[in-house]
Amino acid sequence: MEMFRPTKDGGASVRLSAGEATLLRTLVIPVMDLLGETPDKPVSVLDDLESILDDQQPPPQAPQDPVLARLLPDAYSDDPAAAGEFRKYTESSLREAKKYFAQTLLDTLPPSGGKVTLTGEQARDWLRALNDVRLMFGVRLEVTEDFEEQLAVLDPQDPKVAALEVYGWLGAVQESLVQALAR
Repeated sequence: MEMFRPTKDGGASVRLSAGEATLLRTLVIPVMDLLGETPDKPVSVLDDLESILDDQQPPPQAPQDPVLARLLPDAYSDDPAAAGEFRKYTESSLREAKKYFAQTLLDTLPPSGGKVTLTGEQARDWLRALNDVRLMFGVRLEVTEDFEEQLAVLDPQDPKVAALEVYGWLGAVQESLVQALAR
């Protein structure tokens, strides 16, 4: 992959191969699917408001799925009641925002690869979506701070090696985009 380059309007551009575009698409869709899984999701905005204002309903709990727990973390790790109350008011909008960022990435990603030119806002949405993909991937792969060491001790034939290399590539893509936006 060519690294991201800044554009004159504060955005960024990059040229992706067909394989890179397919890989990004393949990795973003599961994040969207996970974020779309909402138990007892209200059917309208009015229902959503009514459920928030209903003091009889217990506050929502942190997700059991470890990836969702990282994507939608508790605001107060030491106070479950406060965390639930905060989640009651914010989780729905946080899910929608994260799905929006992922959809922006998908909408601006050419199916067969090629040049991608992002506005500043789209580039920031890409960063958020890439971060969520890396969080998902990192949790599933049990990546630690010693990522390089984790990779070094694996047998080269271990299928986890390829997955960890993709995780590293995602980090490089993200860093390249950050650097392009900082220029």
